Amino acid sequence: MSAPADHQAPPAAPSAEEAGRRVEEVLDRLTRNGDPETGAAAEELVRVLMDFYGAGLARIMHHLERTPDGTGPHAALRTALLGDPLVASLLALHDLHPEDTEARIGRALDSVRGRHPAETAGFDPDTGTLRLRAADAGGCGCSGADGTGRQTVEAAVSSFAPEVSTVEWEAAPATDEPVLLQISSRPPAPATAS
Repeated sequence: MSAPADHQAPPAAPSAEEAGRRVEEVLDRLTRNGDPETGAAAEELVRVLMDFYGAGLARIMHHLERTPDGTGPHAALRTALLGDPLVASLLALHDLHPEDTEARIGRALDSVRGRHPAETAGFDPDTGTLRLRAADAGGCGCSGADGTGRQTVEAAVSSFAPEVSTVEWEAAPATDEPVLLQISSRPPAPATAS
């Protein structure tokens, strides 16, 4: 027997970056292979749909923000929605996300921190460049700086903060190695006089 629909995990979300790329490719094909009117009509269609969905998302956020004291079921729903990468990217895309860019970058890094720890080294809103550094993964000597880890971190950032256009990775700061303490089983022998 399957679980009720409201207890099932949501379907896998498409990547906001990939969806944007696909829309651009289709619009380019229509413009390149069709007449100019077809390309213009396709761009208008995308704008109309974006405006329609954006208005619906704005209405949802309006109702969620109406919780007077920030508690109760609306607050829990708001927290869940803002923590969902797909919803967060849609809200950011429509400039409806209530958190600023730095908070959303932090949320993205928190969402992958257990597997791929990274920390913010700086963000330039004028260029959209985010500087990250791999953080130490709990003192084991390994870090989230490998290629797969970087891709996972960058995908999370792309979902939560689509205004980040470039991610640059810095080397993690060097840490001093701990002093190795030698423990022997007997006290040292006294020095003999010569």
